[in-house]
Amino acid sequence: SWTLKDVSLPIAPAEDNRVQLLKPKEENVGTELKTLNQMPVVPKKMETNSFQGTNIKSSESDEKPSTSAPIAGNQVKHEKSEEDLAFDEPPFKKIKSTTSPEGKPVKNLGGNKVKEEFEMNWDIVQVLSERTNVEPWVCANLIRLFQEENTIPFIARYRKELINNLDADALREVQQTLEELRSVAKKTHTMIQKLKKEGKLSGCLFTALLNCRTFEELDHVSAPYKTGSKGTKAQRAKQLGLEPAALSLLQNPMEFNLFSYIRPNVKGLANIQEVEAGVQHILADIFAKDKDTLDFIRKLCQQRYICIQSALAKVSSKNGNEKDIDKFQLYHEFSCNIKNIQHHQILAINRGENLKILTVKVNIPDGVKNEFCWWCVNERWRPKQFLKPELMRILRNSVEDAYKRLIYPLLCREFRSKLTSDAEKESVMMFGRNLRQLLLTSPVRGRTLMGVDPGYKHGCKLAIISPTSQILHTDIVYLHSGQGFREAEKIKRLLQQFNCSTVVIGNGTACRETEAYFADLIMKKYFAPLDVVYCIVSEAGASIYSVSPEASKEMPDLDPNLRSAVSIARRVQDPLAELVKIEPKHIGVGMYQHDVSQTLLKATLDSVVEECVSFVGVDINICSEILLRHIAGLNANRARNIIEWREKNGPFINREQLKEVKGLGPKTFQQCAGFIRFNQEYIKTFCSSKKTQIGSQALLTKAGAQATSEKQGKKKSKPTPSSSQQPNPLDQTCIHPESYNIIGNPNCLIYFILFLFLITDFDKPDFKRSIVCFEDLSVGTVLTGKVENATPFGVFVDIGVGKAGLIPVRNITEAKLSKVKKRRSLGLGPGERVEVKVLNVDIPRLRITLDLIRVL
Repeated sequence: SWTLKDVSLPIAPAEDNRVQLLKPKEENVGTELKTLNQMPVVPKKMETNSFQGTNIKSSESDEKPSTSAPIAGNQVKHEKSEEDLAFDEPPFKKIKSTTSPEGKPVKNLGGNKVKEEFEMNWDIVQVLSERTNVEPWVCANLIRLFQEENTIPFIARYRKELINNLDADALREVQQTLEELRSVAKKTHTMIQKLKKEGKLSGCLFTALLNCRTFEELDHVSAPYKTGSKGTKAQRAKQLGLEPAALSLLQNPMEFNLFSYIRPNVKGLANIQEVEAGVQHILADIFAKDKDTLDFIRKLCQQRYICIQSALAKVSSKNGNEKDIDKFQLYHEFSCNIKNIQHHQILAINRGENLKILTVKVNIPDGVKNEFCWWCVNERWRPKQFLKPELMRILRNSVEDAYKRLIYPLLCREFRSKLTSDAEKESVMMFGRNLRQLLLTSPVRGRTLMGVDPGYKHGCKLAIISPTSQILHTDIVYLHSGQGFREAEKIKRLLQQFNCSTVVIGNGTACRETEAYFADLIMKKYFAPLDVVYCIVSEAGASIYSVSPEASKEMPDLDPNLRSAVSIARRVQDPLAELVKIEPKHIGVGMYQHDVSQTLLKATLDSVVEECVSFVGVDINICSEILLRHIAGLNANRARNIIEWREKNGPFINREQLKEVKGLGPKTFQQCAGFIRFNQEYIKTFCSSKKTQIGSQALLTKAGAQATSEKQGKKKSKPTPSSSQQPNPLDQTCIHPESYNIIGNPNCLIYFILFLFLITDFDKPDFKRSIVCFEDLSVGTVLTGKVENATPFGVFVDIGVGKAGLIPVRNITEAKLSKVKKRRSLGLGPGERVEVKVLNVDIPRLRITLDLIRVL
């Protein structure tokens, strides 16, 4: 059942919190975050000890990671005020208003340092803040909340004051970025242990590894030392004994003599040219692994025009499939600034490159190289003493070699990796937003529905379900094989027999023909006296679900072909309960979902499903096991244990009884309790059947009075043996049990009464009686339609002509979104009803371009 609108109520801190959670300090309010563009000050002179070989102990003592600061031990105090009960929607991540209840500064709560399992030479809170643009104090709190195994739905709803009111999408981004940083740290320490065991770990290498913040940097630093590597040019030069010569050139060039290293019978030292080359390779390796040098070139690139270019591969133009090549026509000669390129363009380019249709490169202008080389020679790596012209030539060549052979490829890999990672994340987040809006489509209650799974040769499968989702009848009709007139009588008889006036048609094969068939009969009033309407619903994943073990368990006696018709009808009656049965990536509301990280995709979509199910809440006494699995804090085993408890002991009366379920401990109870509901009418019926001495209404009144008396400071009496059988009216709400004791406050009661009347309003299916043909379209035609899918470049809308039209993203402005949409921050997504105007009809390509007039 649908829950009432969420409200941010003050929550008392959990008793078992093992870490301290922070609110922003006074001096942090209103200050801007440090961005990636802000780099450490680069020293002009090279320090001598940068190249002195040191043992691991000295390196560890000199290079202490900044994440080792202790956590302050003060307890968090939650201030209770009327402002805490504001009904505002979650704002953007960055909140600088000092009047915000969640952002209200609290002093003396310690710093933002967090102890991590794998320590690095960078602070995980600061780096996380820079990468996500979330305040450091919020990042520190989130790290601790995640360490305590709190779920995103729980944090988003019940810990708002600790996260500055971030929404679930922002929390997921922080969580994913945190996992990436921890993975880098873990892989780094694994590499350190491996190199230490092999005797390859020097002090400089140890420090360089601890400085790595990305996998690309880690691979760049550790590649020469991996098992099976032939060794780099620098390593081979060091094996010849040329490292002292390279260091001497920088530190003591007046006493440097290259000719003393010549060994006529040794390859690599046979003449002065080979000695110079070896020294150059060692210097280039030093330059390319220096943190300040890499920071300078990265900052320089941020200030210049760096572009990514793609072109048609020569091999594909000769041997490729012409149809596949045409798909990438836009990218045959493509160039775009990496700061402006769109996420879907990156994914398209990557796909073309993987198919060997496109070649891709990153273009860094020569001006970057020239300025970088000048800075290296005259600033960062300027020798401490006068350098002879021949030695200065070696230095210049070493810098150019370091840039061309080592640094430029690293930059290209980093740019490509960052662009791909951001594009994948945006694609997954867009998929998640579409999925959320689809799952939260309003259910159609109180109707008997006929689900239709269209088909040609094998007929259209029918399923009639009751208002409570019970299967009343299933059948097959052949509408498109010359028997349409005869089958119409059968359909009419079924509709009248079950008093069904709503038809739900799947959008798969033969959908348009089936729609035309029903629309024609409806226009002729064939089903009179019934006023029949119909709607089209996506059947993505229905066929996969119909043959799944869950479907076999749910509908054991039904043919798999008929199960899909049942699923189609139930998607309108209760979209959330039905769609959670299907693996999210099969629902069909994404973009490039097969090209992105499948691990990231699954984690995000599972999290969105959990968020939606938790947001809506479930009636624990009537919901399915599959639905229970997606409640925050629960899993398959716990859901199964709840069902078993219910079957053994009868319905749950209140949330406290959840603690009696096997495997559902205090932490799990804390996470799931606020998202579980209890149908009071169902409980009343149960209490009456058990001949309870006290009427259900009296129990409700008593429970409410008990909550009030507890708040007013009365001594709490020990629970009686029958207390577990007493319903609590607050169990019908999203208020968490840990806050029940504050509801007795008169001010809180006022807000609570208002809260009871705030019901979330989501979009319902678009029921129709007639259709429009593709040929009827003309420029300027105004139509209503329903959003099928949303992408970064536009929104696809079903306008009932068999082909979705595209509203380009430039035509979707904030002014055209309703106030409700703005307040919910949902924008446009699957299920939205919109009014559009036709801008262009491309008949040969079956393309329709639309303009958004307004959201209905």
